[in-house]
Amino acid sequence: MTSKVPVTIITGFLGSGKTTLIRNLIQNANGRRLAVIVNEFGEMGIDGELIKSCCANEEDVLELNNGCLCCTVQEEFLPVMLQLMERKDTIDHIIIETSGLALPKPLLHAFNWPDLKSRITVDAVVTVVDLVGQATGEICDRERVQAQRLADDSLDHETPIEELFEDQLSCADLVVLTKKDLLEGTQFEEVTSIISSKLRPNVKMVTAANGELPADVLLGVKAAAEDDLENRHSHHEEDHANGLEHHHDDDIDSIVVTVTAPHTPESLVAALKEMVAEHEIYRIKGFIDIPNKPMRMVLQGVSHRFDHYFDRKWKEHETRKTSLVFIGDELVEKDLSALLHEKLN
Repeated sequence: MTSKVPVTIITGFLGSGKTTLIRNLIQNANGRRLAVIVNEFGEMGIDGELIKSCCANEEDVLELNNGCLCCTVQEEFLPVMLQLMERKDTIDHIIIETSGLALPKPLLHAFNWPDLKSRITVDAVVTVVDLVGQATGEICDRERVQAQRLADDSLDHETPIEELFEDQLSCADLVVLTKKDLLEGTQFEEVTSIISSKLRPNVKMVTAANGELPADVLLGVKAAAEDDLENRHSHHEEDHANGLEHHHDDDIDSIVVTVTAPHTPESLVAALKEMVAEHEIYRIKGFIDIPNKPMRMVLQGVSHRFDHYFDRKWKEHETRKTSLVFIGDELVEKDLSALLHEKLN
């Protein structure tokens, strides 16, 4: 019997560090031949670009930018997996990076489809958690939600973002905790206690600085997660069982803005921090063109925290420009481009 190709699903909320983890895994694969599927919420593939830049063969990176995989499993995911199976003899392991807004369980169900079941197994669902986002309430504002509940006895439901986070944790076979170095005092113990309470029994938590973890920690878990669906809690499935529609990303938008006003990394970050303070923006990421510099600069932002660094040279036939992706709540009605350029001028 032909052995199955193992798949690791990397999930976690926006900006938790999934792409950084995968980049380090590729660079320290110890001879493993990896194929990577990158799913992004929105039309501009930032994460796919970053992963390709550290791959010896860009053809090993496949991008799906038409929405969360959990909502487009049949239309988007199955054809790509069948495409990979045509060259399974050249692949040792498949890595899937889901959108930060994706629910992992619908994706797990897909691995039981007849076309995949005999050829692929889910080695593990790895959930990446931004410890700072949890400690400060940037992702799930527990104090705000609790205040709403106390003010209204009829309010007994959780926010969609909280539900999403819980679904990502409940599906995990391994949890990777990032940005521990940015916590203070007893915050680490407090946050990890909350996270562990949402996990299934015996799910291990590990910490990673800058996405650095040995490949043997992430790969070779052998969870066969597709055979353990009934033990993985999902708000999404509960809503459907109760006859409710559950659209976890209906109000969340992805907007691409091209910056034409003069800017430096510092002035851009200052303007973006003002925008984050004024609007419900979860994530900002993109590339910055710095005049007279041969290197492309990457910008990453979660809430008010921003980082920027050079990743590679601009390619000869590449259009040099500063382009940013904004992901947040109900952004379509806001003219983010005009707002940003107003702050830069």
